[in-house]
Amino acid sequence: MLKCRAVWRKLAPLARSASTQCRHNVKTALNNGRRQAFVPATHMSTGPAGGGGSENTLYVVLVGAACLGGGAYAYMTVRGDSKRYEERISELASRSAKEAPESQPPVAPEPEEAAPTSEESAPVAELSGETESASAEEPVTEVPAEPAAPVVEEELPAPSELEATHSEPPPAPLESEPVAEVPPEAVEEAPPVVEEAPPEPQAEVLEALPAVVESAAEEPVTEAPPAAEPETVQEAPTEPAVTSLPESAPAPEPVSAPLTLPSHAPYLLIGGGTASFAAARSIRARDPGAKVLIVTDEPNLPYMRPPLSKELWFSDDPSVTETLRFKQWNGKERSIYFQPSSFYVKPEELTSAENGGVAVLTGKKVIQMDVRGNKVKLDDDTEISYDKCLIGTGGVPRNLQVIEKAGDEVMNRTTLFRKIEDFKSLDNVSRNVKSITIIGGGFLGSELACALGRRSSETGLEVIQMFPEKGNMGKVLPEYLSNWTTEKVKKEGVRIVPEALVKSVAFKEDKLEILLKDGRQVKTDHIVAAVGLEPNVDLAKSAGLEVDSDFGGYRVNAELQARSNIWVAGDAACFYDIRLGRRRVEHHDHAVVSGRLAGENMTGANKPYWHQSMFWSDLGPDVGYEAIGIVDSSLPTVGVFAKATSKDTPKAATEQSGTGIRSESETEATAVTPVASSTPAPVMEHKDEYGKGVIFYLRDKVVVGIILWNVFNRMPIARKIIKDGEEHADLNEVAKLFNIHED
Repeated sequence: MLKCRAVWRKLAPLARSASTQCRHNVKTALNNGRRQAFVPATHMSTGPAGGGGSENTLYVVLVGAACLGGGAYAYMTVRGDSKRYEERISELASRSAKEAPESQPPVAPEPEEAAPTSEESAPVAELSGETESASAEEPVTEVPAEPAAPVVEEELPAPSELEATHSEPPPAPLESEPVAEVPPEAVEEAPPVVEEAPPEPQAEVLEALPAVVESAAEEPVTEAPPAAEPETVQEAPTEPAVTSLPESAPAPEPVSAPLTLPSHAPYLLIGGGTASFAAARSIRARDPGAKVLIVTDEPNLPYMRPPLSKELWFSDDPSVTETLRFKQWNGKERSIYFQPSSFYVKPEELTSAENGGVAVLTGKKVIQMDVRGNKVKLDDDTEISYDKCLIGTGGVPRNLQVIEKAGDEVMNRTTLFRKIEDFKSLDNVSRNVKSITIIGGGFLGSELACALGRRSSETGLEVIQMFPEKGNMGKVLPEYLSNWTTEKVKKEGVRIVPEALVKSVAFKEDKLEILLKDGRQVKTDHIVAAVGLEPNVDLAKSAGLEVDSDFGGYRVNAELQARSNIWVAGDAACFYDIRLGRRRVEHHDHAVVSGRLAGENMTGANKPYWHQSMFWSDLGPDVGYEAIGIVDSSLPTVGVFAKATSKDTPKAATEQSGTGIRSESETEATAVTPVASSTPAPVMEHKDEYGKGVIFYLRDKVVVGIILWNVFNRMPIARKIIKDGEEHADLNEVAKLFNIHED
């Protein structure tokens, strides 16, 4: 076939010129012939014009004989080559499968006539490429329905009509894309009839002498197919392609579908928590056309974690574990998700998104990071490159070693509370067991204890909370306030076990036996370990990033930068606070603020982390507090308290701010110079009743931390005091700034 094609390529110019001359001569002869027939009829007296007519007739006969001989030669040559094609059908099968979408559809008409025709045209198309395949298929579509008719239609009309017919297909240049851009001239000279001849019956080919010869001579040049292909693809169904290559043709499409994930993301955010979402929102605010990809190992879109241990437990909706919607203390309903799914762009559409957007790739974990190559590797071996990257991997709940060593029976009855799945699991457990023990007296442990304790009054569930401190939240609150809080938790129906150091845990007689170091023993059905968070720094080794030995987490500068194009935000960031020094914070508001700052810096803001984030905790709807800075019970403290009113509750606070996530109303811009109240400030230190008040934490006589106890929406004032970093001779006067003595 290759030799044949080479010969035809050499003969093509001659064939074109010959065919053009033939058409011209035939046209002239026919015109002359008609005139001769017409003249004698009208002017019989004039001399006969038969001399010229006989010569033209003879010329036409010679041309016809030449065309007939050429057509026969073309048919015999191609027919002989087709035998060799059949021997290579098996080898071409794989190639034809790949090109099935382009070359096979046109062959659809062939199966209607006969199977051998489709088989022969397929191999020819493979060898000659897309261009020839189109030509082989187009002729077939015309001949099968009416073998002689289609060809005769092109032969019967005068040469002028033939030229017009051949010029119909769209032009397309031969070199780059024959299929679309063969010039009309090329199409006119090279109709896809060459490939028609071999598969079609002999009678059909012989009957269509002039048209077939002309197309056969020009076909090998592979110029005609391009114009024919687009038409045949539209006209012919893909049935023959499916029939001849059923296994390979459909396979590529399903396999390629899942591989449409973006291979590059201008902004890549690792982790799907609050920090990443805040960064994405900040990036889009400063760069509206930005394309942001969030990769998270969780199956959920970004959501807030605080309601998992707070409001969701107080919902009256039995389907709350499915809807994940809750009522704030002010009665307004809200979802824990930051945005609905419609807000995000599908990951596979991110690259082509005209206006950019935020896409979330769920259920995927980044296991390796190549800082030099600016790319990451996922757990399914997918690689994604980036221009700028944020690490917001958060942390993982800690567990007690005695529980990890106790065996599967104990581990299966232990919850490490962190994610949506943990909330659903614990909610289900609380409805099917008789006793739950919470180990830990911090924010999370105390919140869950109060939430489950209130449920105990309805279902008879026994809730036990044990911690090594003397009182609830003993590491944060001053001792007198910690003791008061402990009593408050007891009133919620919780059994408190203070100064408890766990020695061992065992599973005996369908019960978990917790043995303390002082000999006390507690039996329970389920354990919730709320003993802190371990920053997730799994990528530190592969990325070559520094981990802080004192606080843990990725060590970053004041701009939250770990490398020139890598930032870290949220629980995993050990940042430099320009006011309080090196720190690592594990609270929602810090994730919001640090994520927002990192997003701004990723777009070129170059801002230092000077904003003091806050955190809060609610022990039910009646008692809550907000804190900022370093709040450590080991530091000297000064507390100023006043009598609380009905307005001094978390519920009232949300009614005023309009949101259950109080940190969302916090901004740096609100930190203005406070104005002190003119009301006298009666000091109520270390008394049995602490309705509302302010606790100052001091280091070298400078306020470094503040807790607002049942005092809400005053955080900008506290932030301003810490930012100033001044010594205060009388903190009672400073407390007036919070207007705690006004009813």
